[in-house]
Amino acid sequence: QVQLVESGGGLVQVGGSLRLSCAASERTFSRYTVGWFRQAPGKEREFVSAISWSSGNTYYADSVKGRFTISRDNAKNTVYLQMNSLKPEDTAVYYCAADKGTFTVRVATMYTYWGQGTQVTVSS
Repeated sequence: QVQLVESGGGLVQVGGSLRLSCAASERTFSRYTVGWFRQAPGKEREFVSAISWSSGNTYYADSVKGRFTISRDNAKNTVYLQMNSLKPEDTAVYYCAADKGTFTVRVATMYTYWGQGTQVTVSS
């Protein structure tokens, strides 16, 4: 069982930046693929970004490409999501998720382990 804890959310003005963190209890977390998803009220959970365990390949939703950057610090068992040029439509609860298998990283149901989420609010 892998425990994931998100942090770094908050209130930010349009055009501002936030860095989200996803800390894992698993010491072999470097071998897990990790994804970020978000869910706004009344909407389905959507893919934001992911990073693979072996090659460090990164993946981004078209809506955040060029603005968000995913990275990981394996020594700290932590994955980060740097969010720049934030827009009101980025407002949502952001979740990190992880799994060891080979799968389609953009699909939420492919991930076994999930955090509790952190709120990001972008004011206009």
